[in-house]
Amino acid sequence: MSLVIIRGGGDIASGIIYRLFMSGYKIVVLETEYPSTIRRTVSFGEVVYSGTTEIEGIKGVLANDIEDIYKILEDGNIPIYVDPNGSIIKELKQIAIVDAILAKKNLGTNKNMAPITIGVGPGFEAGKDVDLVIESKRGHYLGKVIYSGQVAKNTGKPGEVLGYVEERVIRSNADGIVKPLYKIGDRIEKGDTVCQIGESRVTAQISGILRGMIKEGFIAKKGLKIGDIDPRGVKDHIYTISDKALAVGGGVLEGILYLTREMEN
Repeated sequence: MSLVIIRGGGDIASGIIYRLFMSGYKIVVLETEYPSTIRRTVSFGEVVYSGTTEIEGIKGVLANDIEDIYKILEDGNIPIYVDPNGSIIKELKQIAIVDAILAKKNLGTNKNMAPITIGVGPGFEAGKDVDLVIESKRGHYLGKVIYSGQVAKNTGKPGEVLGYVEERVIRSNADGIVKPLYKIGDRIEKGDTVCQIGESRVTAQISGILRGMIKEGFIAKKGLKIGDIDPRGVKDHIYTISDKALAVGGGVLEGILYLTREMEN
């Protein structure tokens, strides 16, 4: 069994999961107890809250232990297991580990964890702490496999959509518990109150469709990204994996196939 462990179950990780699953790999996803996922309709990490989810025909199921993991794999589905520290990694027989947490830093993934190790985005150095790194920044090099060195530096700015950059991002304006006032997929107008953070109200800076919103009840810190608005207004985009996620997933697939061939030669 060609097993790949994915650390993180957000929307970019789910693009990787989709690419690898459709290419014949078995996947195990490791998540935190309280995922801070924004695009929850296309994130396998949402399973931690919901128990199951289906994204573009692929089913994710919450696993409680290693027996559950193997049962879910046998059923042809994706097990999601709460294990932020990766404790179960030593019990599985993976050919590769992909760190797709996107924390902008390495939270502990290293080359001793699997025959193939891949880091996504900033915080990793190919050839040092992992074998390969995948560029996650939008632009000409999105999805590129870095065989030596690091990806482009993190600018801290979100990608541009129809000329909007920071305006499309919804951030917490206070510390507190998030209470969304709209559902993902709803139409939002500029100036609408999108959610409450404790007693504070967060308003939309642009009009569009609510593309993502953090789970209700999440305890947010001031400045945390908690949602985003898509000015393009295409509702189908809310329920399908993005071009960015698929590009990164393609880079991961290339990296695994390349290193597999290298090991066989």
